[in-house]
Amino acid sequence: MKLKQVLAVAVFAGSLQGAMAWTITGAGSTFIYPAMQRWTLHFKQATGNVVNYQSIGSGGGILQVTKRTVDFGASDAPLKPAELKKRHLIQWPDAIGGEVMAYNIPGVGNYQLHLTGKQICDIYMGKVRYWDDPEIKATNPKLNLPHIPITPVHRADGSGTTWIFTNYLTKVCPAWAHKIGFNTSVAWPVGVGGKGNEGVTNYVMRIRGGIGYIEYAYYKQNQNRLKAAVLENKAGWWVAPTMQTMLAAAKQANWKEAMKHDFYMELANPPGKYSYPIEGPTYALLPLGKSTNSYVLQFYTWVFNHGDADLRALDYITLPDFLKKDIMASWKKHGLSW
Repeated sequence: MKLKQVLAVAVFAGSLQGAMAWTITGAGSTFIYPAMQRWTLHFKQATGNVVNYQSIGSGGGILQVTKRTVDFGASDAPLKPAELKKRHLIQWPDAIGGEVMAYNIPGVGNYQLHLTGKQICDIYMGKVRYWDDPEIKATNPKLNLPHIPITPVHRADGSGTTWIFTNYLTKVCPAWAHKIGFNTSVAWPVGVGGKGNEGVTNYVMRIRGGIGYIEYAYYKQNQNRLKAAVLENKAGWWVAPTMQTMLAAAKQANWKEAMKHDFYMELANPPGKYSYPIEGPTYALLPLGKSTNSYVLQFYTWVFNHGDADLRALDYITLPDFLKKDIMASWKKHGLSW
């Protein structure tokens, strides 16, 4: 009888745990997808609750969360306060990451190619079309650059990675700012489009002469097949994409000011001798009034308390503790609890 009683209690406890477990769905940014894979796995292991995440791009994430077809969205393109109000959303950052200018040039190794902001702009505007162009050779006098076409690779989908990259271009290239601007999708003058960071990464690896902007974690995962450019920053120094230079850039973030504007921030091309120039926060988006909001906040509370190790393992920049506390305080200001 005792054994049966023990088994009955175990079965009841297991059933209760299953009944109490919940499932939510998020969608959006491919930029944060490597971290989200780890977060959702470890969260399920710790709590039994399930977070399904669809890596469809920031533009898709904003659309889906606005339509309330998912429980939360993820975007590297922050929304301004008026847009959040219009869509009945709130947002907060959950990590910071950099973008690498990855290239596939025969005979040119990792961190050997140096590019200025103007040169990147000229490549994506179609003004510089071959790798041995005098403009690029002048910056790289020691490299034997081949006479092969440059193929700029960009995102084909609505993308926060594109938002960060084109925001950077508007700050270093007046012509880009005047003619094209920045957004999750823009009218690209030249190039081929890949879907997601994965698609851009694959195109650059396959195309001889290709160059593309990809999130740092994707570069690290494919470092044996991809090379990354050293870029000129706002202070005029050459900086490679490393955790040190990205952290230096992240330290320039004025979060106290951003909090006045629902955490909206443009971090690209920051000041600082060691700051990497193409970088930005990635955000969570929550639809106000949805019955699953407490579950989303439970997940992100866990992320803020336990998710930094996953971010560091994937070479993202973690948020400072004061900012995490301010984010959670902002939830309460919106009448949210968890």
